[in-house]
Amino acid sequence: MTDITRRFVHIDESDRSLSLQEDQAPVPGADEVLIEVAAAGLNRADLLQWKGLYPPPPDASPIMGLEVAGTVVACGEAVNEFRPGDEVCALTHGGGYASHAIAPRGQTLAVPAAFELHEAAALPEALLTVWHNVFQRAGLKAGENVLIHGGASGIGTLGVGICKAMGATVFSTAGSEEKCRRVEALGASKAFNYKKEDFVEGLDALGLKGRIAVILDMVGGDYIERNFEVAAPEGRIVNIAFLRGFKADVNFLPLLLKRLTLTGSTLRAQSETQKAQMVREIREELFEHLDKGSIQAVIDREFPLAQAQEALEYMESGVHMGKILLRP
Repeated sequence: MTDITRRFVHIDESDRSLSLQEDQAPVPGADEVLIEVAAAGLNRADLLQWKGLYPPPPDASPIMGLEVAGTVVACGEAVNEFRPGDEVCALTHGGGYASHAIAPRGQTLAVPAAFELHEAAALPEALLTVWHNVFQRAGLKAGENVLIHGGASGIGTLGVGICKAMGATVFSTAGSEEKCRRVEALGASKAFNYKKEDFVEGLDALGLKGRIAVILDMVGGDYIERNFEVAAPEGRIVNIAFLRGFKADVNFLPLLLKRLTLTGSTLRAQSETQKAQMVREIREELFEHLDKGSIQAVIDREFPLAQAQEALEYMESGVHMGKILLRP
């Protein structure tokens, strides 16, 4: 177990350049598994870490990569639900941009039957983000209307399918007509091209202004006040990012009049215990839908591990739809 050579993506602190290096694969702790990585998913946190804007927590691996799929090669002494040879996907505490990665047992899932092994790398981060924010925090229920901004993102594409599978009526925004049509094919009743159409006006035309129960927003900025406009009384709005900025001139009167809940979260800052609870609920509530393929992950492109910088630059361009993967 200790003589496995690991390849990983190294960040040069002097110029932020990336290179492949080798070391000895880590040994899993008592509650961890060591995974031979088939694919790693890219996330915006990786992009920020590469640029030096998002240092990893002190107890995290300095290697980028927050989600992987692959084959278990070793288990800690307290792990009894997985064994070597199992195909899994997992949320890591860093270290995913590598040939081998460590994951806590509570953040590890079997690969759903409808997914190829490498495709499952697109699941963990988005699954936990959507479940925690839309269902645990916002309490979305079957029959309610939900608006997912950034519907063409990895989180957005999976979120549309999850909310649809759980019985909600889904609306979304995306940055092109093609992306909007693809988001609708994933289960959205209507997707609005934010470059050409105001989603407030679009929902108003459908008779849905003031009738959106839950909003998942990664945009922020001027969307904050506009979300208030379309939210239903007792509506719940969750921010997971602020791509248009953390500051905005906002009229908060609708927050009072509609009795809205405005909250937010980041996944990485939460404890292993909290993440393990999310995984347990996902197994109970979503895994049947994942197994039969009614929830799909959209994979835009795959890059070899040696081209991690090109993959991150491609993500930064914003032209992609769904997830970008690295393949060791």
